[in-house]
Amino acid sequence: GDKSNASSEVEYRNAWGVMIGEPGRGVRTIVEMVVHTRLDCVIGSSALMRLSAQLAFHHATERWAFGRPLIQQRLMRHVLADLALESEAAMATWLRLARALDQQEADLARIATAISKYYVCKRSPLVAYEAMECHGGNGYVDDSPIARLFRQAPLNAIWEGSGNVICLDILRALRKEPETASAILAELQRASELLSSSSQRAGEVGKGYLNTIEHIKVALSDPMDSNFGRESADQLAISFQASCLLQYGDPLVAEAFLATRWTQLGLTTQSLGSATSSLPESLLDHLLERLRMSPSPRL
Repeated sequence: GDKSNASSEVEYRNAWGVMIGEPGRGVRTIVEMVVHTRLDCVIGSSALMRLSAQLAFHHATERWAFGRPLIQQRLMRHVLADLALESEAAMATWLRLARALDQQEADLARIATAISKYYVCKRSPLVAYEAMECHGGNGYVDDSPIARLFRQAPLNAIWEGSGNVICLDILRALRKEPETASAILAELQRASELLSSSSQRAGEVGKGYLNTIEHIKVALSDPMDSNFGRESADQLAISFQASCLLQYGDPLVAEAFLATRWTQLGLTTQSLGSATSSLPESLLDHLLERLRMSPSPRL
């Protein structure tokens, strides 16, 4: 991790330099580089979340309590399934961001990377903590891999722009680069069209997503609104994750994500493990199986 990472600010005196951007457009110039480093933060946090979830799953399959493995305990299954969903959504997100950069979808990459860096990196410590709790006291001691992951988890949310800075940058992009708003809305709309032609159950659980997209359209129509903040960033981030899963992810995972991240009241911010309590057992089994690190008989 970065416990001993040397980080500093360098001051140059009488140094020779070359202007690499237009005068007065320094921020715009450096943002082109920052998009790549922010993607790196998203990938790192996604990998940390995946390993945390897999370690928790492995522990739950080996540890017995109350006469049976933890993995067979109802509450533990719900927590692990939620960890799996967070991991799947984060992975689908960074893969879509990488594709946007590879295919030079500059407007989408500009806004979606900032949105995802804000949200995914903030979810990483929460996932690491829940995975640590699955281990009990053994997960807290420093010799445990999960303890090292937990210590590392907050860093990417601080690097390359902390939460408030990223929110302001998202707002800046929407105001000064309106084409970014069009790009993210087009991406979200493609997922909406998929929902409209999907199975009846997917259509039912997707109603919350569709309603949120309509709300986002209204919000992005007037980016000068001073009320834009973390709640708006959350809506954009979770909707973009849902869009990535719907378009490119496992269909059952996408269905579970929609069912747990939206309720009749709209987007939900329930603690991990509570939202998945309403999922059918077959869907829980599917999510848990995707955490398995090596092939073995089904649970």
